[in-house]
Amino acid sequence: MTSESINPEGSIVTAAQGAVLTIGIDRRAKMNGFTPHMMRALSEAYTELERNPAYRVAVVHAHGDHFTAGLDLPKFAELMKEGRSHMPPGGIDPCSLYPPYRTKPVVFAVKGICFTLGIELMLAADIVVAADNCRFAQIEVKRGIMPTGGATIRMVERAGWGNAQRYLLTGDEFNAATAHRLGFVQEVVPAGEELARALS
Repeated sequence: MTSESINPEGSIVTAAQGAVLTIGIDRRAKMNGFTPHMMRALSEAYTELERNPAYRVAVVHAHGDHFTAGLDLPKFAELMKEGRSHMPPGGIDPCSLYPPYRTKPVVFAVKGICFTLGIELMLAADIVVAADNCRFAQIEVKRGIMPTGGATIRMVERAGWGNAQRYLLTGDEFNAATAHRLGFVQEVVPAGEELARALS
């Protein structure tokens, strides 16, 4: 039985491996699309990393075939309409846009589809290991909205204005090799090896 069969809102599954806190995204039936519950739980995991002296680093990964399809927007609609935060009070923002900020390193292992929020979360991390089957896209423009998790800042910082706008203004997909060339990921490995490499 998977954690998502217990909680259809999805889960963030944490485990200790010595001084490493692994943080797993688990809503695989929905391509790990994030719900408000998952965002709160991810913030709580980052907060645990920051405040627990037993941990020196976190590795964020995903269960199933894909990292994440991004936000499950209908689940966030009411919160956004009312201007309410989906973060727990005083918790660490995984996108590192609001204090308190984390000080310990975070490594990402991404695979398969990594859209919208997935890109924003990995760009807020320190090191990203990508499987060679990754499909990246910042597709908000195709929905008539704009990224709100830091992509408009960090894609420009990493890739330069023109390279960032190439994808922010079109929503086009790009692959792991392109993500590596643009500085969005630091290493590309064969699919299935990304988590082991991130942990090594």
